[in-house]
Amino acid sequence: MIRLHHVPFSRSFRILWLLTEMGLDFEVVEHSITDGSLRRPDFLAKSPAGRVPALEIDRRILFESGAITEYLCETRARHGFGRAPGHAERADWLEWLHYAETMAQPIANLNLQWVFLRDASMRSPTLLKMEARRLALTLAPLEARLARHDHVLPSGFSGADTMLGYNLLAVPYFVRLEPFPAIRAYVERIARRPAHIAARARDGAQGFYRQEFYEVADG
Repeated sequence: MIRLHHVPFSRSFRILWLLTEMGLDFEVVEHSITDGSLRRPDFLAKSPAGRVPALEIDRRILFESGAITEYLCETRARHGFGRAPGHAERADWLEWLHYAETMAQPIANLNLQWVFLRDASMRSPTLLKMEARRLALTLAPLEARLARHDHVLPSGFSGADTMLGYNLLAVPYFVRLEPFPAIRAYVERIARRPAHIAARARDGAQGFYRQEFYEVADG
């Protein structure tokens, strides 16, 4: 049995989506960021930082979405979502797979400020503007790449797409995508994938964002 510990619309969606693309049978154990379940000793034994995803598979437990993606792509190589050592795209695959966390860092900081601070007066307009700008800057290299290729790698869809594609669900809450036509077209392409549709249905409605766009007022 494969068991995914998951919070809807969180980074664990990367793994839910990849498992679905692979057509694997798996159980989802849903958690909430606010109910304390991620801080319980039994969960911390699975994921020491108290974060999702955590994946029970092959008689062991893995945490960190990048590591899980590499593991799944390499141990289930027949699905073709990895690029093995020696493959011409191996270095690019690794780079873009882990670039997803470069992009996710400002998203996490914006989430903390906009969504998780209990007292809105604690928000820093300076920090919010800076992190939104940082996030926009991370989109520029991806825009340039997707202007040349339908997916992150020239040869087609891979685990790098499940890593980066998840981020692009959250980005539009903080950065307007009008200046990034290639990214907009990419988001539409991946959203039409049957496995993405199935994974989003299994993921459920997001419970983080209560606004369509979070913008810092001048002044």
